[in-house]
Amino acid sequence: MEAVLPRTFAQNATERARDLGPLIDALADEIERLQDFPNALLERIHATGIARILLPRSIGGEEATPWTYVEVIEELSRHDGAVGWNMYVANSHTLIVPYIPHEAAAEIFGDPRSIVASGPPHQFKALAVPGGYRINGGANFCSGSRQADWLAAHCQVVEPDGALRLNRFGRPTVRSLLFRKSHTEPVHNWHTLGMRGTASEGYRVDNLFIPEAFSGTFGEDPSLRQEPGPLYAFTTQGLHAVGVAAVALGLARGLLDAFADLATHKTPRGLKRLADDPVVQGEYARLEARLGAARTWLIDVLKTVWHRADEIRPIALDDRLSVRLAATHAIQTAVEVADAAYRGAGTTAIFVGSAFERRFRDIHTLSQQLQSRTAHFEAVGQAMLNGDPDELFL
Repeated sequence: MEAVLPRTFAQNATERARDLGPLIDALADEIERLQDFPNALLERIHATGIARILLPRSIGGEEATPWTYVEVIEELSRHDGAVGWNMYVANSHTLIVPYIPHEAAAEIFGDPRSIVASGPPHQFKALAVPGGYRINGGANFCSGSRQADWLAAHCQVVEPDGALRLNRFGRPTVRSLLFRKSHTEPVHNWHTLGMRGTASEGYRVDNLFIPEAFSGTFGEDPSLRQEPGPLYAFTTQGLHAVGVAAVALGLARGLLDAFADLATHKTPRGLKRLADDPVVQGEYARLEARLGAARTWLIDVLKTVWHRADEIRPIALDDRLSVRLAATHAIQTAVEVADAAYRGAGTTAIFVGSAFERRFRDIHTLSQQLQSRTAHFEAVGQAMLNGDPDELFL
């Protein structure tokens, strides 16, 4: 395949995301009802390129900075958590490109409409066969699969003799296998409290063969990276955490803005306007400070790490810890701020279709995801104090 030329845009990525806001607002109910993106929105997403801003320039992408990534996903999530989430997932999958052959990456991402989706690892065992791998069975939690053209399965590899393939660190390797969605059968099993519009449903495959060229380690072994640049010096797990944090920050911002708007209009029975109550004023100011501080610290960490990142070597352990800690703190703070804004809205918040109800459900569904676990605080603290990191999450 010929080299893919980079796309150019008149606006930066954050402005393009911001311009999508009114359309997302207008379609949010339909997104949740259909568990899909209406065609009008999907066409705009493809036209703006926001599903692939982390894609390397060598494949026609923007190779955006991590803090621009936060701004984009946060802006989308402010309007609808499902849109922000699926765009975080789509961008995360462009991070496979530095670990697969250029020709395969160009086939997958050469089409500017191409999106990759996947679920968590270890849902398949991949059988090593001549020329590639075979997988059989089903997977779940495949966020964004309805917008995707390609899927990825993250598998341990079983050698022909039945042994698990080990990486150079002596641990079972996790190989990410990429294949066209048309080779799968969807399983419509996404019936959840929130994030319904993500359609993070399952799929099944029947003895599917994936060529070796369409597989990679997704950053498991940084020495295999073929794409230079500070963006890809960040760990994949770290950027996953950053993406989830951006969704959480956007949802919390949407709730807090909705509360501020409500406070200027709502007068509880027999009381003064919420915006005139000193207790409400103080609480609102504290929430703004907490959310703003968490967001600013995350972006500051990303900028600091970026500016000292190497073109080739992965970021150092201390920087990985900083990214994980700032992302975890941002997620937890966002959930707490969202809860406070929801409570402050009183009965207004409980009605279906209010500015509060779906965002509240969405952020509490997000809070149950792997990247949102409070156990990350313990993992980071252990590594900071004892120098014994859990590499899986850093």
